[in-house]
Parts: sequence; structure tokens; C-alpha cells
Amino acid sequence: MPQSPVSRRKRDDAGANAAQVPGTETVAADLVGLLHGNAPIEDFASHLASLEALPDGLVQKNRLIELARMAMGLRSRLEQHEQRERGMLAVIESAQDMAARLDLSELLKAIVTRARDLLRAHVCWLTIYDAPSGEFRVVVSEGAIIGRTAKMTVQRKLGVAGVVMSTRLPFSTPDYLHDNRFAHDPELDDIFRDEGVAALVGVPLIWDDSVIGLLFVADRYHRTHTALNISVLCTLATHAAVAINNAQAFADAQSALEKADMARAELERHASDVQSAVEAHERLTLLLARGASMGELCQAIAQLLQGSILVLDEMHHVVGRATASGDVSAAADAYEPHGPHSAALAQALRDSRRAGRSTIAYESGGELCRVTAVIGGGGTLGSVLLFRREDMRDISIRTFERSSSVIGIVLLSQERMEANQSRDISEFMQSLISPRQGEPVLARARAERFGLNISQPMSLMLVELDKPVSGLLARRLRAHYAWPELVLDDIDGVLAFVCGTTRAQQLLDAFSDFARRELGGAYRGVLSRPAHSAAEMPALYAALRRALSVVGRLGMGGRIVGQNEIALYSVLFETQDSASLNRFLDSVIGPVIAHDRKRGSELAATLLSYFDNNQNATVTAARLGIHVNTMRQRLASAEDLIGFLGDASRALEIHVALRLWIIGVAGSNSSPPGAPDSGHDPASPAELQG
Repeated sequence: MPQSPVSRRKRDDAGANAAQVPGTETVAADLVGLLHGNAPIEDFASHLASLEALPDGLVQKNRLIELARMAMGLRSRLEQHEQRERGMLAVIESAQDMAARLDLSELLKAIVTRARDLLRAHVCWLTIYDAPSGEFRVVVSEGAIIGRTAKMTVQRKLGVAGVVMSTRLPFSTPDYLHDNRFAHDPELDDIFRDEGVAALVGVPLIWDDSVIGLLFVADRYHRTHTALNISVLCTLATHAAVAINNAQAFADAQSALEKADMARAELERHASDVQSAVEAHERLTLLLARGASMGELCQAIAQLLQGSILVLDEMHHVVGRATASGDVSAAADAYEPHGPHSAALAQALRDSRRAGRSTIAYESGGELCRVTAVIGGGGTLGSVLLFRREDMRDISIRTFERSSSVIGIVLLSQERMEANQSRDISEFMQSLISPRQGEPVLARARAERFGLNISQPMSLMLVELDKPVSGLLARRLRAHYAWPELVLDDIDGVLAFVCGTTRAQQLLDAFSDFARRELGGAYRGVLSRPAHSAAEMPALYAALRRALSVVGRLGMGGRIVGQNEIALYSVLFETQDSASLNRFLDSVIGPVIAHDRKRGSELAATLLSYFDNNQNATVTAARLGIHVNTMRQRLASAEDLIGFLGDASRALEIHVALRLWIIGVAGSNSSPPGAPDSGHDPASPAELQG
């Protein structure tokens, strides 16, 4: 029976479809090829989808689909085995790193890198717990985009760290920012939000049942990790904990070894220092026993301590100095007895005397000045200064302090020698100025011991100081002016110099130069006329003492005046009392002074300037800055008040009275306008008489 066209067409389509259906062997071969080629799971899924798209009426369709599913299952198991193999390999490599690497930072970096690669995570970091602050701080990170991620600190009770810290178990979240199972840290959430973190896994680093750190992996998408991933991550965390503990133990052992080495080195240094101190003491003792000079002792001490040494007397003046070979000390060279560091030095000496130890006084130009007081004979003999770029160890400081005892012995010996010499000089000076001089032959013999020939003309100079230090100054000057034909001593608080008249000007110049440097204006003195024999010295000394008092009352400080210069003033002061002097001033220039006080004029000052300029009106007017006619008018007014100025004896009286007035201004505290500068504060006539 012939078939209809429709039936025939259906039969032809079925035959064509049957021809397109792959055979079982073909499908199996394709799946085995995919497995052999280690094709990704997506290729198997695509193959399965093509088989599931076959017509439902095919008998072998279900069988083919089952084959594809079996191949996919086998591929998944192979992938799991590969993942386990990668995990074991990572664990083995981590263990090898622990055995091969000593640098902790490199080892932790390797563990973090392997954890990130193994779990194919976007970010991984490791934190260490800081017990004092109660925080976990990141020590190494991998894959972070923003800088803040590598600097995170996490509170132990917040975030995933709080959960892991409390449970000591791993914790995983697929969506960290929206997970409400733990307390969030707003600052940490901001960092994760900027980093794009979504999924997060944290595992603890445990040692001795304590969490010492945390290992984290994070992804920028929602993800759930397998138990295998977390297990491998825990193993890597354990390796990190072991590494951290081993590093700490190694550091402790290294520290103990270093401390032992330091203790041994310190013991060796101490033994060496003790030996050096013994040798230094022996050397200084030998120098002292040999009678070494102050300079030799200072040089030995400077060489021992590798610095610069200054020895000062009780007035802070240098009596000895030395510098170690090859050393230059600008601070020692710049030292001045009353320089910018004198206050600091005085305080340091007080501290040294009180404590019996040396102390740092000041620093100058990068050099330290260490000072120690020199005690001996029941008092302070002086001090020793040491200048160095850096301070010394304690044993060297002790050597420096012991050296001051040696210096003290020398200073005490010098002081006793000076005392003996001073006693001899004092006896000679007293015999010279005493009214009862004794035998001339004996006086001449004593004078010759000091190089003074009393049969030749002599000059006497007396100097009075504002401060009572003439005895100390006399010792200094004797050492400074070791001239022949010069004897000096402290007599009743006044410095007395006796020399040959031929050396008087040399003495005056030398002492004036010394006084400008050392005393400023705090002294006054008188130089006598030549004495032609020793018999004239007692009367000359008495006259100079009276003249010295006059110089003080006239305020003539900071200078040495000749006996002739002060003769007129000496006569006035020696013969007149205060009331008589006031009467003299009133009788000679009283009307002028009264006129100036009443009218505020300047007649007295003008008149004094007129006499000082040899009674030349033109020169005086120029000096005062006034017109010559004004000058003549003032002179006329003065003559109306006190009489004619042209008489020589009268002019002398007026000039002397004006000179005394400008010194005292009748008890006022300042000179009137236009008065010449007298160089001192004025005093009243009563004060001038004392």
C-alpha cells in the first residue's frame, strides 16, 4: 500500500535525526578526551547541555546524558584531588621555608602569598596581637589596593577578630559588611568598603593556648569557602605561629648572648680601666716624688685623660695649663677668670666642694668643661678644669679627681713657700716703713736679699682696692712681677710697692695695664716722690697713706696719681675739718652757687670751664657751645657776685673751690647742666672730709 506524502516526510525526518545522533562510543571518546586534556568543568557542562538538547524520543539519549554526568563527577573529584595536592604542597613549602628562612618578615610574607594563591583570594593579610594595647596590627599583606589596609589595627573585641579571639576557631562570612553576628568597627568597615571586601575568612595563630595573631583572606565578591580551604588556611596559620614563636625565642637567645658578650666586654674594659688607673696613679706619684713642676704634672694629666688641663688658684686665675699631644682646645684657650662662664664655674665649684666629686660646669664650642675643687690645708686651694669633646667613663673621672689631690699637694707646697717668702718680705717692709728701722747694715742686708739697693733713690707706691683681696693679689703680683729691685706686699689691707726710682715708671705702666684687665676701676693709688735714703721711707709711707685717703674722697678711682698731683688737696684735707671746708667753699664761691640754685643758671660750671681753659674766654665759649659775648656776660655776672677774677691768688682759690664743688656739689647727687664730667659721683664737703 503506497504511503501518503506526510507519512513519507515524517519517516525521512526521523531517519535524518537518527543519522545526527552521536553514538555511545563517540560520546565516551569525547568525554575521555576532555578528561585527558584536563579541560575545565565548563567544557563538560557545555557537552552535557548539548546532549540534553537531543530529541526526547531517542533511546540512547538518557544513556549519553548519564555518561556526561559521570564524566563531570569524575572531573570534580580530580579537581578536589588537585586542590588537596596544592594545599599539601603549600603546607610542605611553608614547612620548608620555616626550616630554611631565618628572617621572620620574609617567612610571613611567603605564608601570606601562598595562602592568597592557594585560595585564589583577592586580598590576604596577617596580624600579630599586641597585648599592651589590646590590638591586632597588620604586619604583612598581599593584594591590597589602598594603603590603609596594610596599616590596619583591630580591637580584640570587634569584628571577625573578636569572634576568633573568643572561640579560638576559624570564622567565615560571605558578606562581611552586612553580617550582624559580631560587633563592627566603623573605622575597619570604612577600610573594607574602600577596599571592596565582601567575603572574609579569619583563622587564629595559636601558641601555648593563646591567640598570638590572625590570618585573613578576603574576596571582592560573595564567596563561601570549603572546609578544605579553611583547613589548609589553619595549617598555614599554625606555621606562622610557630615561626613567630621561634623568631621570638631566637631573638631572646640572641639578646641573652649579646648581653653576655656585653658583660664580658664591660668586664674586660673595667679591668683595663682599673689597670690604667693604677698606672696613672703610679705615674703621678713618681712625678710628685721626683719634685716635678706644676707644668709637668699638668702635661701628664692632660696626656692621661686626652684633654686640656687648667689649674686655677682661689681667685680663678690660671697658674698651670697643658694640652694632650695633637689636641687643640679653643675653650681652654678662651678661658677668662671673669668671663661669660664664671657664674656656671662658681656654681660647679660649690657643688664639687659639697659633694667631694667633680662635675660638669659648662659647654663651650662643643667642648665640656669638667671641674673639681682642690682642697688642702683646711681650705680651698683652687680648682682643676678639664676640657674634652666628650665626657669620660667613671674610672677616668675618678683618675681626674685623684689627680686633683696631687695638684693640691703641689699648690699647698707652693703656698707654704710663698708664705715663708711673704713673711720675709713682710718683715723687711715693716722694718723699712717703721719709724724705728733698726740697724742700717741689717736693713741693707735684708734689702739685698730681694735685689733692692736702699742706698740708691727709691719710690714707694700704695694701691687700695675696693674689695679686701690685697693679700691674694700680692701673691699673684709677686709671681707676675719677679723683677730685680722690686719688693711688694700687703700692708694693712693696702698693696705696697718699693722699687728703685729708675724702675718707677715701668712699675706704674705695668701695674696700670694689669689693673685695667683685672680690676677695672675698683682701685686707686699714689706714687711717691723719690726717697733718697731708707730713713725717709717711714714719713713717706705716712704721707702716702694720708694722700691715698684723699684720693678716695675725691673719687679718683681707676688710676695711680703722683704725690705731687695730690699735694694741694692733701694740705686742704689734712688741715681742715668738714665745717671749715664748708666755710671755705661758701666764702669763695658761695654767692655763685646760691645764684645758680635760685635762678637755674650755670655760672659755676661756666666759671670752672673758664679756669680749666687757662682763663681764655674765646676757647671756653667754643667748648661750651655759646657765643663769646654770652661768655663775657656770665663772667661779668660772676665778678659782680664774688669779685675780680684777674688776681692770681684769688683765681687759685676760686679754681680750687670750684674743683671741690664739682666733686661734691654741696651734697647734691648730680652735676648741674654744663658742668664738666668729673668721672665720679659728686659728694658733699662733709663727705669729702670723711
